[in-house]
Amino acid sequence: MKTVQEGHQVSPFNEERYRLLIDSITDYAIYMLDPKGHIASWNPGARRFKGFEESEILGQHFSRFYTEEDRLDHLPERALRIAAAEGRFENEGWRVRKDGSRFWAHVIIDPIRDGDGQLLGFAKVTRDLTERRNAEADLKRSERQFEVLVQGVSDYALYMLDGKGNVSNWNHGAERIKGYRAEEIVGEHFSTFYTVDDRAAGEPTKNLATALRDGRFEGEGWRHRKDGTRFWAHVIIDAIRDETGELKGFAKITRDITEKVEAQKALTVAREDLFQAQKLEAIGQLTGGIAHDFNNLLMAVLGSLEILKKRLPDDPSLMPLLQNAIQGAERGAALTQRMLAFSRRQELHMAPIGVAGLIDGMMNFFERSLRSDLTIRTDIPDSLPPVLSDAVQLESALLNLVVNARDAMTTGGTVTITAIDVHFAQGDDKLQPGHYVKISVSDTGEGMDPETLARATTPFFTTKGVGKGTGLGLPMVQGLTEQSGGRLSIDSEEGKGTTVSLFLPVARLEDCPEEKKPASDLSAARPKERLTVLAVDDDALVLMNTSLMLEDLGHTVIEAHNGREALAALARTDTIDLVVTDHSMPGMTGSELASEINRQWPGLPVVLATGYAELPPGEDDRLQLPRLPKPFSQNQLADVIATMLGSAS
Repeated sequence: MKTVQEGHQVSPFNEERYRLLIDSITDYAIYMLDPKGHIASWNPGARRFKGFEESEILGQHFSRFYTEEDRLDHLPERALRIAAAEGRFENEGWRVRKDGSRFWAHVIIDPIRDGDGQLLGFAKVTRDLTERRNAEADLKRSERQFEVLVQGVSDYALYMLDGKGNVSNWNHGAERIKGYRAEEIVGEHFSTFYTVDDRAAGEPTKNLATALRDGRFEGEGWRHRKDGTRFWAHVIIDAIRDETGELKGFAKITRDITEKVEAQKALTVAREDLFQAQKLEAIGQLTGGIAHDFNNLLMAVLGSLEILKKRLPDDPSLMPLLQNAIQGAERGAALTQRMLAFSRRQELHMAPIGVAGLIDGMMNFFERSLRSDLTIRTDIPDSLPPVLSDAVQLESALLNLVVNARDAMTTGGTVTITAIDVHFAQGDDKLQPGHYVKISVSDTGEGMDPETLARATTPFFTTKGVGKGTGLGLPMVQGLTEQSGGRLSIDSEEGKGTTVSLFLPVARLEDCPEEKKPASDLSAARPKERLTVLAVDDDALVLMNTSLMLEDLGHTVIEAHNGREALAALARTDTIDLVVTDHSMPGMTGSELASEINRQWPGLPVVLATGYAELPPGEDDRLQLPRLPKPFSQNQLADVIATMLGSAS
């Protein structure tokens, strides 16, 4: 074979060396074409991946390697013209093997000329790039799939930053969470999403520096949307480097976890509320138990003082002391009523109450409770429907609120009592839908800060000085309203005063059983004959006191310290006319004793003495037991006996 290089003919020795070199190459098809494109030589590389033996292909036109489409498009002829005209042709495309299969080829065609520039033919080099092309196709397909995946994620903002922190791409999740379209935000610095305070503190720069130093930054904080609203974000920033370690940018993942954080806060509040409720329940149970025991002590003290007052001579030097002791015991009894109201164990005498009449009747009490620099005004429509509650306890609650209002106004002011008719189509966690009367007591005093307001109804919490408040006033009022089926609300602001409102349900006739009227003339109501009364109480002091009061009324008393002893006493004699029993006793309660008496001795009257309503549901309604509220006086004891005997006759 003769070749020409730089106008010089190659020697046979060098020609042989070139042939050996070309024949040793198997990864490239290297062969010669004549000026018309016919194959003039064929190397092993051409034979390996085109499949033709040299004897089969020499003299054939090289266009046979092209696809039908390329031949129809005259690509082979055009390739030779370009090579001849421009000195080189290079491209990639599909080529066909002997067996008809295709491969992706990289092709170079160089013209071969002699020293005079006469075209002798073409040198053609072909390389099979099918594997590389398939790998590139796989990579592109993977990239497309990854892009589809990234764009399909809507719960996360996934986007890239360049090395300076500018946004370089943007997925649909980022658009949904942050509100920016890609064309609005690509090219902008990612600090746009940070709050003003965070930008001023250099947080964006610090976060990128951490990612650059450690390879990763992770944190949480407030971020801004396009519309200016804020959301709580969980953020991850990863530094992206190439195989040489050069920084290419940052991958940023942002998740809106506002709902999760709010849910966690709500759970924390719920747990705190549950803890507070459990604590209040424990305090309530403790308070109720203490009040019950204190009632028993007051029962013994007041009863003994009453008997002593009747039996002592009218000595001016002794009577004031005795009266002072009685008043002290009565104040203790009032305190137990507050404690029982707080613990929800006080027995309420539910009845319809005219709010206007009740408040009008208390005005003298209210005015005497206020200082001279304070005024009181009311706005109570006469047309208000009656509410269902305990009149005595409601009076105590309103007086308590007026006194609290007085103490909140240290430099004069006005107490305002109002009442309005309200309807609730929808209730809340403490109030059922329905018809209510809202009674409000307002002052123009100091008001409360949020922390004090939050603790206002906490038992034993008080802002008054030592010895000036028990901290049970507002809890007692709250207990009354909730036992009545209503709700207490407090509105207060520092420097603008406080308004405490009681929402009490409007009374219905079916909710209000007819009250039994006590005998007004005690001497006329008292029976002339002596009765035999069985007194039952597990507290020896109370039992002795009850017996003394009954004996002083002229009755014969048989004592029993528990239900079993009482039943045994009844079994021994048939002369017992009346049973007066405590309710809260171990082993057998007073109501259980009354049930057994009703079964074995039907018609025998039983009076239940109790400091709070703790009877099993429905039992008292079935037995219709008359009640003596502890601590009771001798007159109250005489009244209930007279009432029972009067109804029996």
